Amino acid sequence: MKRFLSILSATASFATAAPVPIIFDTDIGNDVDDVLALAMIHTLEKRGACKLLAVTVSKDERKAAEFTDAVNTFYGKPDIPIGLVRNGAEKGAGKFLKLADQYPHDLKGEIPDAVELLRKTLASQPDGSVTLVQVGFFTNLARLLDTPPDQYSPLKGTELIQRKVKVLSIMAGAFQSIDDNNHYCEYNVIKDIPAAQKLANEWPTPILWSGFEIGVAAAYPHESIERDYNYVEHHPVKESYYLYNPPPHDRPTWDLTSVLVAVHPDRGYFDLSVQGQVTVDDDGFTRFKKDTKNGRDKFIKLDRMQTERVREALVQLSVSPP
Repeated sequence: MKRFLSILSATASFATAAPVPIIFDTDIGNDVDDVLALAMIHTLEKRGACKLLAVTVSKDERKAAEFTDAVNTFYGKPDIPIGLVRNGAEKGAGKFLKLADQYPHDLKGEIPDAVELLRKTLASQPDGSVTLVQVGFFTNLARLLDTPPDQYSPLKGTELIQRKVKVLSIMAGAFQSIDDNNHYCEYNVIKDIPAAQKLANEWPTPILWSGFEIGVAAAYPHESIERDYNYVEHHPVKESYYLYNPPPHDRPTWDLTSVLVAVHPDRGYFDLSVQGQVTVDDDGFTRFKKDTKNGRDKFIKLDRMQTERVREALVQLSVSPP
């Protein structure tokens, strides 16, 4: 009876929990997992689990912002603010951003600067409420640290972050060996190493790191791409996947895991490491040093049973119709 009551209590707390306010910072266009992650966010918002406040793009390509707006429009959220990096680490339209021209969207004219949008959005939110999800380069959030007071807030960047951000969930780095390589330098880090080093050294709130090994372990099953998105003739997730690298390959779910742990950190999908501190070497390698007293960082871990549960959750949260 006691166990049954505890289950009821947990269920009630899930049902009444306030939506998690999210800013999604993405290098969308470099891989298709960003698209799947954005679809997940929209499903989670529809379920009342989160609220997407804004999307900031760290890929220096206008089509990336336009495609993001097209995906948001597809999911019934055409007015989500979008910001674009200036003089970013990576340019180029990639393999699927041309789809922006084939789906309705209304992002016209000059696109807001990503860092300005970050300041504007954070300043408008209650203290200690915002979850940042970064699944691309570190450029935008590292620049945010050094911003001066402006029309949105009298606080400097670090002070604004400390005041408004609850947690930062990052897909970056590697915290276990990758194919017997125990010095794996992950893509999101090495594309802008100075920015990654700055964020790792100066970020003032807790950080959850989802390493390269997590996305590889919970690869997205290609059968879902082939079957589950056929409720419409044209679907941006399915078409992006096919243009990037068509089935039958199972694409690692790197970015999706950072969304899942950000929105549902208490559902047992992942285990967490002890507290510690992540630093970034000059070659882009991420080091974790245990510090159970003052550590700011934790990285997520998966066992075999969790892996299957996470994969199923990622599929169900991605395929849900608008």
